[in-house]
Amino acid sequence: MKTALTIAGSDSSGGAGIQADIKTMTVHGVYAMSAVTALTAQNTTGVTGIMEVTPEFLGKQLVCIFTDIRPDAVKIGMVSSGKLIETIAAKLTQYRAENIVVDPVMVATSGARLISEEAILVLKEELLPLAALVTPNIPEAEVLCGNRITSALDMEAAAKQIGDRYHCAVLCKGGHQQNDANDLLYAEGKSTWFCGQRIDNPNTHGTGCTLSSAIASNLAMGDPMETAVKKAKDYISGALGAMLDLGAGSGPMNHAFAIVQQ
Repeated sequence: MKTALTIAGSDSSGGAGIQADIKTMTVHGVYAMSAVTALTAQNTTGVTGIMEVTPEFLGKQLVCIFTDIRPDAVKIGMVSSGKLIETIAAKLTQYRAENIVVDPVMVATSGARLISEEAILVLKEELLPLAALVTPNIPEAEVLCGNRITSALDMEAAAKQIGDRYHCAVLCKGGHQQNDANDLLYAEGKSTWFCGQRIDNPNTHGTGCTLSSAIASNLAMGDPMETAVKKAKDYISGALGAMLDLGAGSGPMNHAFAIVQQ
């Protein structure tokens, strides 16, 4: 059985973070493992508390995983501390991890920065060069390339700039645009658009986590990058299209939409 590791924070409401990642990996047929970077107290209406683990404890989790059940792919989600990012990069380098997908969670939907400038610098210098794929949304791609993105051509230029700089594939997600859900994959010098219909569902909590975990799962199963992204996009559409409606705020998707209920 193929295996995948998520390195991310815990979401107590189950819609994002390691909970979303584990659900996604499981329905994709891979064995899911997790290294927790932080505990959060949150629900569909917001986050009320965050408690980070120490770099030492995160390192111990990663050592335990890599020395026993080696992951075929690694997904990295929100990591807010530069020291934690350094720990992740060191361990992934030490154990020569493969198929690393980095979801660079830096900017909230509101536009607020979620991690410090120091942590962004460490992310750029130490983690992105290890990635097989990085999956920024438009505000995050703007941080990584340093330019404003207001058009499809801007997305193409930004993805190429990021990919050439860090020697990785880039999936620039268009979900922050107003009228489409079109994403751009830049890989091996080639740009490929994945066009999608925007689904009228306000419950989109955890879409970024879920997409990157689906891609990592597909890479673990041996899919080439373009196929892995296409399958993951289709999965997200199905999970959103199931129209799950839980909680008082922006609720989760139905990660198990394809499982037949008995």
